[in-house]
Amino acid sequence: FLWQEGHTAHSTKDEAVKEAEQMLEIYSTFAEEFMAVPVLKGLKTASERFAGALETYCIEALMQDGKALQAGTSHFLGQNFAKAFDVKFATKEGTQEYVWATSWGVSTRLMGALIMAHSDDLGLVIPPKLAPIHVVIVPIYKGEEQLAQIAEYAMQLKNELQQKGLTVKFDDRDTHKPGFKFAEYEMKGVPVRVAIGPKDLANGTVEVARRDTLEKSTISGGEAVEHIYGLMDMIQKNIYAKALKHRDESSHYVDDYDEFKRIIANEGGFIYAHWDGSAETEELIKQETKATIRCILLDQKKEDGKCIRTGNPSKGRVVFAKAY
Repeated sequence: FLWQEGHTAHSTKDEAVKEAEQMLEIYSTFAEEFMAVPVLKGLKTASERFAGALETYCIEALMQDGKALQAGTSHFLGQNFAKAFDVKFATKEGTQEYVWATSWGVSTRLMGALIMAHSDDLGLVIPPKLAPIHVVIVPIYKGEEQLAQIAEYAMQLKNELQQKGLTVKFDDRDTHKPGFKFAEYEMKGVPVRVAIGPKDLANGTVEVARRDTLEKSTISGGEAVEHIYGLMDMIQKNIYAKALKHRDESSHYVDDYDEFKRIIANEGGFIYAHWDGSAETEELIKQETKATIRCILLDQKKEDGKCIRTGNPSKGRVVFAKAY
């Protein structure tokens, strides 16, 4: 079980708030730019925030099954814990004051997010920026002589790709057939697979397969290194774009409670709806639909409306979803 966590103490409220917000940005950047998982940045409601915190900042991701996953949190703790545990600092004036504190963390649920956001029925789909192996080279041969010839060709390609900073595996195991290896590395989510057979050797080509789209192409040996290197950025961006498209297509603006219940029950996804701000209404919606308020967006648009459940006045939409 892996956990990344931090606690900080500050002399002012503003410093502590900036720290909490900065950590949210770091988590958001990691999720989107490395994991290729688009996230919403927001604040938890009073009912959902960390016990004792004055504010809980969060990033929320949408999985392929339409459920939300809280992917990271950052808490502004105010002086509550400092007073509870008598944590003080010495001021320039020589007095002692309680610190303003934050805490923040992510855990192995990020691995769950990576799997649930991108994988398919063949196995994992790992973004290149996180892939332990970027490229696997599989030889297709009959006999030791062919293997030796292909291995020489493959090792040259491997070395040139490694010089580009990529991690490359040449799988010359004679205990498994190429088809088994193809399926194995698809299951493991290796971004690019290269197959080299006798025909490729004769023609000076390689077969390149992308894990994200399953597309195959025949590339000349002289262009292979640059082509494969360029694929890394393309695959990273495509995986993110696919996840973002899914989120956009699974996001609904709803003003009718019957429609709200229907979407939650049958489709899932994020629902942007008005809420009157009361914990009672929040709990009522949760009991009736199993949907919770995932966050109040940091960039929430001020919009007068009526609460989806009570009809009471609302100043803006919040994000509802069923969640893990």
